[in-house]
Amino acid sequence: NLFFLSADMSFHRDSGGPRGGMPPGQHSSPQTFRPTNMRTPPPQPHAEEEKDEDDLLKPAWIRCTHAESYYSNDPMDQVGDSTVVGTSKLRELYERFEEELGKRQERAKEARPKWEPPITKLDEDPDDSSSDSDCESDEDGSSCSSSSDSEVFDVIAEIKRKKAHPDRLHEELWYNDPGQMNDGPLCKCSAKARRTGIRHSIYPGEEPVKPCRPMSNNAGKLFHYRITVSPPTNFLTDRPTVIEYDDHEYLFEGFSLFSHTPLTSIPLCRVIRFNIDYTIHFIEEMAPENYCVRGLELFASYLFQDILELYDWNLKGEASGCQQFHFMPRFVRFLPDGGKEVLSMHQVLLYLLCSSKALVPEEEIADMLQWEQLDWQKYAEECKGMIVTNPGMKPSSVRIDQLDREQFNPDVITFPIIVHFGIRPAQLSYAGDPQYQKLWKSYVKLRHLLANSPKVKKLDKQKLSQREEALQKIRQKNTMRREVTVELSSQGFWKSGIRSDVCQHAMMLPVLTHHIRYHQCLMHLDELIGYVFKERCLLQLAMTHPSHHLNFGMNPDHARNSLSNCGIRQPKYGDRKAHQMYMRKKGINTLINIMSRLGQDDPSPSRINHNERLEFLGDAVVEFLTSVHLYYLFPSLEEGGLATYRTAIVQNQHLAMLAKKLELDRFMLYAHGPDLCRESDLRHAMANCFEALIGAVYLEGGLDEARLLFGRLLFNSEDLREVWLNYPAHPLQVQEPQTDRQLIETSPVLQKLTSFEDSIGVFFTHVRLLARAFTLRTVGFNHLTLGHNQRMEFLGDSIMQLVATEYLFIHFPDHHEGHLTLLRSSLVNNRTQAKVAEELGMQEFAITNDKTKRPVALRTKTLADLLESFIAALYIDKDLEYVHTFMNVCFFPRLKEFILNQDWNDPKSQLQQCCLTLRTEGKEPDIPLYKTLQTVGPSHARTYTVAVYFKGERIGCGKGPSIQQAEMGAAMDALEKYNFPQMAHQKRFIERKYRQELKEMRRERERQEKESDEAEECRK
Repeated sequence: NLFFLSADMSFHRDSGGPRGGMPPGQHSSPQTFRPTNMRTPPPQPHAEEEKDEDDLLKPAWIRCTHAESYYSNDPMDQVGDSTVVGTSKLRELYERFEEELGKRQERAKEARPKWEPPITKLDEDPDDSSSDSDCESDEDGSSCSSSSDSEVFDVIAEIKRKKAHPDRLHEELWYNDPGQMNDGPLCKCSAKARRTGIRHSIYPGEEPVKPCRPMSNNAGKLFHYRITVSPPTNFLTDRPTVIEYDDHEYLFEGFSLFSHTPLTSIPLCRVIRFNIDYTIHFIEEMAPENYCVRGLELFASYLFQDILELYDWNLKGEASGCQQFHFMPRFVRFLPDGGKEVLSMHQVLLYLLCSSKALVPEEEIADMLQWEQLDWQKYAEECKGMIVTNPGMKPSSVRIDQLDREQFNPDVITFPIIVHFGIRPAQLSYAGDPQYQKLWKSYVKLRHLLANSPKVKKLDKQKLSQREEALQKIRQKNTMRREVTVELSSQGFWKSGIRSDVCQHAMMLPVLTHHIRYHQCLMHLDELIGYVFKERCLLQLAMTHPSHHLNFGMNPDHARNSLSNCGIRQPKYGDRKAHQMYMRKKGINTLINIMSRLGQDDPSPSRINHNERLEFLGDAVVEFLTSVHLYYLFPSLEEGGLATYRTAIVQNQHLAMLAKKLELDRFMLYAHGPDLCRESDLRHAMANCFEALIGAVYLEGGLDEARLLFGRLLFNSEDLREVWLNYPAHPLQVQEPQTDRQLIETSPVLQKLTSFEDSIGVFFTHVRLLARAFTLRTVGFNHLTLGHNQRMEFLGDSIMQLVATEYLFIHFPDHHEGHLTLLRSSLVNNRTQAKVAEELGMQEFAITNDKTKRPVALRTKTLADLLESFIAALYIDKDLEYVHTFMNVCFFPRLKEFILNQDWNDPKSQLQQCCLTLRTEGKEPDIPLYKTLQTVGPSHARTYTVAVYFKGERIGCGKGPSIQQAEMGAAMDALEKYNFPQMAHQKRFIERKYRQELKEMRRERERQEKESDEAEECRK
């Protein structure tokens, strides 16, 4: 981040005069471009690629240009906490600016005849059309934004209505209306829903701001920050906005932000735009003095309302009073000693007033048409990139990309033509065309089917080619193309003095202000939680629903329209796939790609920017906390009763109630659409958000903080809360508070267990806990263990789930929730647990009721239960750290083998995926069907034979002690024998990616088999 302190918006250096010039030792950026008509020399090349961190941390000292009797800094004139107040001369300037520019749009609109648009269904009052019951009823299943045919028709009617507006500047230029998107109202929420929510610009805990004194700079109550954007791509232009003053050129470098509160504990703002990751920095600096709040408000109204038409950008929220932030444009020149001189605000307003001239004055048009070609070309070049405005029109302002004076009729003098290259909104281009979307889906589906087909028919190839041609045909239609060329008569257009670089920077401000306001309201959530997050982005991530995307910080269509009309002409775009590869999770190929990635020893932060992964972690934490407390509080309750109580506590409906206690619905970030419109959907999202919050608290604050928060929310009564949090010790620990190892001498069972302790290197303080873990269900009550291991198995399962979840969450940052679940199920399952238990020799120490004391062959499920019980005993006697270490040694190293062998998916699921890739277009997909062929043996030891069929053909057969195991065997047999292209693709993919790792794994397996054979021969 230190680099970005210098790579700010100050991209252009000025050396126009004896007081200007480049400060010694400073160099211009290699991306700097200069207009050809500027008097300054080209920038010097880089002398150094990097600077010392100390130099970067030094803030550049700044000064303002002369006050010129517009401001007074006389202490006798100051009011309140100001350092500068405006004079009567400044007040006259403000009145002139408001009259000439501030009210110009309003006057122009009033002069035009009022237009009464045709009424559509979308005009109905949201209070009537989207009642509370519509949005919150579970029974009727209705939502605020349905996708029925009638509403689609209404959207089309709305688009037609917008196109028919008589004040429209051009049919291909889209304009902004308050509360409207390009295809209808922004908000279709119910009256109740509109009273809360970040998406309605209602930030919890935000207080009204006392109005600033308009004719002073309010320096004592405002905090100043310089806003910079990195990387500078799309913010450097070859025609920057320049103001000439006192024989110097002052170049636009960005904006200053004045906040009523200090911006402490607020992380950097990151946003993706043009498929590029941008970081918006706000750096605290000494504030320029020569400005008054009234001047900032006049400029903001002119730029954001009249030029950019950002009508839905609300900086006040529901509160009355002053805006939360003020903005000042920074026009600077660099001083020889390393400082900056910032142009006083009154000079910016004077520049805008002086620039407000007709683009082509009517009285001068005849002369301009007679200019020499060189003179006209020079004038047209000066106008390139300039924002011109036609008051009262929709949109009112547009960027000039070319200015042509060609006359087609020699008898009639016509105004020169403004040429603007714009972007048609997605809803109105091929991207939003229903026919194109349908054809595109069918094309992608057929392409995928042919890629997985063993033999591709010529007819299918022709079909694919025809669809590709049809798609290209739609894309090339003039009415469907994204890029449009707009030609406008220059009559009625006024110069604004603003170029596209100012607009480009201005469109980042809504993103930044939303980010700041949201993080300030999260401080209010800290108070509700009772825990203050140090990593603020972690709390934001926990509140971010998968539907939420922060791109504009306001009405997205308004921002897109303004960027197209007034932003830079040809922005550079980053790699779209680079961002999608971390967010995409659907499709068999995506699944194989993600699940083939090995864990990271030194993990990087996850690039998945919503709360599903945190929810995955929080779910395990909630289940663990519930299991532990129930286990201790109900020492006589069997496993089934504990499971029933746990289900009641961790179910989504109950967690949503806990989320409501924290008012999480007021802090959640989710898309302004139908996703969570139903109350049932919202409750489910709130439950997920609560789990994500618990996961975030666990990650940063640890298990104790998560336990305190969960316990405080579970019970309103202080007494019940105390009982829940301060549970008693285990009965075996209560009997012998210090240790029970003295009983080993008199107990053969405990003596035998000491050899197991020696083998694993862990010595239990209460060894009877270990004995209880190894006591099978068939053993009756005894005074040594006080029962069997089924309760411990219940607890051990939750402990393993938590430890495995945390490990996967940290070491697999690119995996989504579903992928992490697949990996966890490959670790925490009966097969793997039984294998570990067998390797540790646990079956030899199992305590049974067999009096013969012969070794007993235990079933897979029984071995798995033994291991889970042992995990519980280890946790009760030691702590969670011991369980982490145990699983780090015995479980997590197996993940590499599971991934390389693709054992993260069970055979039945894998077979179904392979069968689905061979489906025929236009028909119901064929899925594998299982049929039991034979059942033999007595009722307590049956053997089942199952066959699996695909498209009427038997493709595999399997046997097992249960139908489920026999089906697994049949599926595995089918995968080995049937020629599935998907399986061949997966094997090739893994072979190419991990050739060396696979060789090492096979070599290790051969070595182990050889050692096993040698040991068997020696035994014989």
